[in-house]
Amino acid sequence: MALDQYRRLFRLPGVRTLLLVGMLARVPATAMGMALTLHVVFGLRLGYVEAGVVTMASTVGMAIGSPLSGRFVDRHGVRPVLVVTTLAQAVFWSCAWALPLPALAVAAAVAGLLNLPVFSLTRQSLAALVPPEQRRTGFTLDSMLVELSYMTGPALAAAGITTLGSKTTLIVIGVGITAAGIGLIAFNPPVRSAVELEEPVVKVPRRQWLTPGFVALLGTTAAATFILTATELGLVATINSAGETGWVGVAVGIWCLYSLVGGFVYGGLSRGFSPLALIAGMGLLTIPVGLAGADWRWLILALLPAGLLCAPALSSTVDVLSRWVPTGARGEAMGLHGTALLIGGAASSPIAGAIIDGGGPTWAFVVAGLTGVAMVVVALPFWRRRPAAVAVPVSAEEQSAPSAATAG
Repeated sequence: MALDQYRRLFRLPGVRTLLLVGMLARVPATAMGMALTLHVVFGLRLGYVEAGVVTMASTVGMAIGSPLSGRFVDRHGVRPVLVVTTLAQAVFWSCAWALPLPALAVAAAVAGLLNLPVFSLTRQSLAALVPPEQRRTGFTLDSMLVELSYMTGPALAAAGITTLGSKTTLIVIGVGITAAGIGLIAFNPPVRSAVELEEPVVKVPRRQWLTPGFVALLGTTAAATFILTATELGLVATINSAGETGWVGVAVGIWCLYSLVGGFVYGGLSRGFSPLALIAGMGLLTIPVGLAGADWRWLILALLPAGLLCAPALSSTVDVLSRWVPTGARGEAMGLHGTALLIGGAASSPIAGAIIDGGGPTWAFVVAGLTGVAMVVVALPFWRRRPAAVAVPVSAEEQSAPSAATAG
């Protein structure tokens, strides 16, 4: 039954190409954060505080730039945005290795603002290529491929810095992200379905879709990455405190495998579940994980139930978003979704780190789970106040340029 769902998905025109291009493009994208951190530490011979400043600048830039690039895609089409962001990434990564810390932080913020929108664009294009009844399978598979990218990119960046040096590694990442941008430009992923292209071009006021219900969706999305980031830090801290740091990669890999298995099963189901239920479940199942003790083997076994819900929880938020938001605002909405993911992870790191330093890794799991459950409780009253996908017609003078751009 599960395989039938995936076979039907792969029969849709353009889906296999989109997923393949998206996965390859995400590998250098997921390597960037690790590469910048290790470059500051080993290349510039500075501390992790300075490295944190650079990565924070990059993250802030991406959080702001993600919905902006999505809005430009909605208004002007895919290729103009890809050309600008690809050029920006090529410039930054070709010279990042030579910049002193202050200039590197500023440049990282600008590069983040003009980051290649591979994550949000892939999801936006999936929503256009896949009919609503199959989107859950499509978004779940995409979430699984993102998981594989995060298992590959940071590891390659770390290996490159330690073996080839930071200069060569940063340039290689630049080549990779530039090639990814060129590949996306050539592929030109569609952002409107064939049916949507036949509909009149419309201007979509934000008040029609940026409602309390949509904000609640973003809040629960951020809560999911808060749980995941705090769980990862708690897992790493537990293993390090036991003096078995060499097993960190294995443990994280097994945890990611849980997510892949859960995603595969969820994508093959005949019906999905609410993001609120999945994220609340992930939170509740994370709370008792720390009781497994200091042995990482018991800890990774305790992570199995919550780990199985990772990919389903994240993919369900994208599925709901694609159903709530009208076509003309889908790019900006996907960008805001990406911002929510970044905010959840960025907020989790210092909070979980402080908890680990003060009370030990066990409490990191407790706080992570409770935060997820609390966010779901806060979101519940607003959940039914979902966006009404109502659009406002555009005048004849405004129709021509956006129509052609969106189609391209």
